[in-house]
Parts: sequence; C-alpha cells; structure tokens
Amino acid sequence: MAEFSRRVFLGGAAMAGLSACANGVGGNGGATIDARVDATRDYLFGRYPGTADLARNAKGVLYMPLVTEAGFGIGGGYGRGALRINDVTVDYYSATRATIGFQIGAQQYAHALFFMTEGALTEFRRGTGWAVGADVRYATPDQGASIGKETTEIDPVVALVFGQSGLIAGATLGGVKYTRIIP
Repeated sequence: MAEFSRRVFLGGAAMAGLSACANGVGGNGGATIDARVDATRDYLFGRYPGTADLARNAKGVLYMPLVTEAGFGIGGGYGRGALRINDVTVDYYSATRATIGFQIGAQQYAHALFFMTEGALTEFRRGTGWAVGADVRYATPDQGASIGKETTEIDPVVALVFGQSGLIAGATLGGVKYTRIIP
C-alpha cells in the first residue's frame, strides 16, 4: 500500500509540474493574462457567434485561455484566466484540476464560464471554488468532446469548453479548484 501511495504522489506531482511548465507559470502577469483572455474571447465570439450575446447577457464571464491537462491513471491540469464583468477584468483566477480513473494522454483547451445571474456570480466569487464531476472525454487535434456535467454547469452558469488540442481518452472522476490569484 505504501508503494501505491508513493506512486500516486509522484505521478500527481509530475502531472502538476508538467501542467505548470506548459502554462508558463512565473511569466503570467496581469497584462499577459488579459492579452490571452482578449484573444480567447475574440476566437470564441468569431467561431461561435451566439456566445457574444451570451456574454452580453451574463453578469460575468470567467475566461480560462489555456488549460493544460495530462493523465495516466491519475491526472492533473492547470491554467490561469480572468473574471470579467462588463468586459472589464475584476479578478484573476487559476484553475487546478485533479482526476483519477482510466485515462491516458495530454491535451490543452480553453473554457469559459458564463454567470447568468448575480447570485451565481456572487456564489462563485465568495465560494470555495470547487467543482466536482464525472465525465467521459476525448480530444484529438481535429475535434474534441465531453459528455458529463460539473456542478458549475448547472444553470444559471453556462460552461463552454473549446479549442481542444492534444490526444487524451478516458473516463474519470475529478474536480477543479478555481482560486483567486494576484499575478
């Protein structure tokens, strides 16, 4: 049992290190994050025009321009982004993801959370930041999909994952921790 625990710890540490390196930790000041959020927002609105209306109706939008995730049995992911209200950055957040289950591969993707009510936005900003879920997912360079729900995807929050690249397959149980940061 001690050997398994050591492997779990070392595997998780390796995944976190890989995820952090791929996201340029240390070089992500507020201006850099804002520039990435602008590019992500523009891509999202250009590729999926209905999302511009969704953002206009939202009380706030959390954009995570780049989340890097890798897993082999145990997985981890990391990314940084910004919460915007009326398209103005009010807070910066990191997203740390941990998963366990059948999985193999690595991927990068962007995601956005649209908070459609003041209550949902307030709850997110004051809450612990955890979202738990179970999913079956895949991503290839040409396409990506996710079948599953997270607690943040229940109305009045709309979650969109887009721009997937990499190769990952699996069925996992995991969680995401959104943490307010000072870049």
